[in-house]
Amino acid sequence: MSASDDAVHDGVGLWPALPLNEWKDTYATLHMWSQIIGKIRMAQSPMVNHWWHVPLYVNARGLTTSAMPYGDRTFEIRFDFLSHLLHIDTCDGASQTIALEPRSVASFYNEVMERLRSLGIEITINTTPCEVLDPIPFEKDTEHNSYDAEYVTRFWRILVQADRIMQRFRSSYIGKVSPVHFFWGGFDLAVTRFSGRVAPRHSPVPNIPDSVVLEAYSHEVSSCGLWPGGYGIESPVFYAYAYPEPAGFRDRSVRPGEALYSSELGEYILPYDAVRASDSPDETLLAFLQDTYDAAADCGGWDRAALERVKEQAAR
Repeated sequence: MSASDDAVHDGVGLWPALPLNEWKDTYATLHMWSQIIGKIRMAQSPMVNHWWHVPLYVNARGLTTSAMPYGDRTFEIRFDFLSHLLHIDTCDGASQTIALEPRSVASFYNEVMERLRSLGIEITINTTPCEVLDPIPFEKDTEHNSYDAEYVTRFWRILVQADRIMQRFRSSYIGKVSPVHFFWGGFDLAVTRFSGRVAPRHSPVPNIPDSVVLEAYSHEVSSCGLWPGGYGIESPVFYAYAYPEPAGFRDRSVRPGEALYSSELGEYILPYDAVRASDSPDETLLAFLQDTYDAAADCGGWDRAALERVKEQAAR
């Protein structure tokens, strides 16, 4: 089997298929579970610019909060998408695990809070979900109750590949650049470069408080990421946008040929399936990330010489 064959087969290879209709119920449930854990991180972590204190991070088995403070202790919560367990670990050696299996959001929320209390951790969060239509408070949500382990693992394997390549893309930028974050509000993996200039006030965004939007987009950005789909998009897509969008940005030609600018979304999108079917998925995705950044930086008049690492330095 060639590398490209491994990249496109439908099992648990590097780039598995993830059609939305095959796991949409699981996706909706996992989205809410991730918001519960993400809101715990948000409640316990000191505020960092652009809400960088709230995301989760891809790790070797799933997603993690990283270490969070609780008084003079620390604790961490990890989704394990291989063994399908939620781990809660404390710095004093205590731990709890919760099985990831079909169950309601309400049941998951109640057990997470009960297990935290058993570890001496009392936390209160806002239980209304973010960035979704018709949000149901976690403790009342019995509608979302699906968990297909195979498709959760597929989703995580895609995150692993996207995170790896986005880390590589991130490394050539010496200006202000975010870590590669998993934002549980939008359920997307993202990395963002900053020009260093203050941005104009962002207009309101549906289902997101203005305070969140204004902090996120306080400065000029070029951002890219991976989103598993929804709202009419039936499979994962890579995306890239600039804020504020400079004149000429949407008219640029970007690689690969399957990439296009969506006027409806206000961003470039590249179907995930085009990447997984490519003879070189890494280079195909890197080309998309680089070309869309070039479009933002060139059209926006960024000081690229001051913000980018030259190739000779990057090779050392």
